[in-house]
Amino acid sequence: MSSIFTKIVKGEIPSYKIAENELFYAFLDINPLAKGHTLVIPKQEIDYILDVDEDLHAKLWNFAQKVGRAIETVVPCKRIGITVIGLEVPHTHIHLIPINSIYDMDFKKEKLALSAEEFQDLAKNISSAFKK
Repeated sequence: MSSIFTKIVKGEIPSYKIAENELFYAFLDINPLAKGHTLVIPKQEIDYILDVDEDLHAKLWNFAQKVGRAIETVVPCKRIGITVIGLEVPHTHIHLIPINSIYDMDFKKEKLALSAEEFQDLAKNISSAFKK
């Protein structure tokens, strides 16, 4: 059975896409800790990040770095916090979260409620920054 992220990659479930290439897909988290909270995934469904082969792993982090740079040009923040938890969805994913303090990375915090228009505008702006 395909993960929710595989269904997103295949277009079976809509997403607010930031960037994609032949190997990776980046999209806004629909339950964000901060505006611009983005998930970066390999298109290949691999449950555990430590099971990703060395070459793909390096390319995944390079792609995530470019996405993170795009986010920080659009969303005012001190840094892009990066975390890999890997328990909630059985598909490797990296969280890129605009932060101003360490406490902004607390996943127990109440998630932001953004409108579809806010998500669309944010995705469009970050995507444009990624392409530059």
